[in-house]
Amino acid sequence: MMLKSGESKDDTVERVMHAYKEGDLKSSHGDKVKSRKQAVAIALNESGQSKNKDKT
Repeated sequence: MMLKSGESKDDTVERVMHAYKEGDLKSSHGDKVKSRKQAVAIALNESGQSKNKDKT
């Protein structure tokens, strides 16, 4: 799951969290995601919001 064309970052997070709540979200290894923290990390990563900002 990657950011779809025309989809905002908020829409991506919403889509991934919905998949987690339905039990359909899987990790990169194919295992079902059980942790809410892991689901949030996946959602932020897919939407591009987890990138580290420059501290300069």
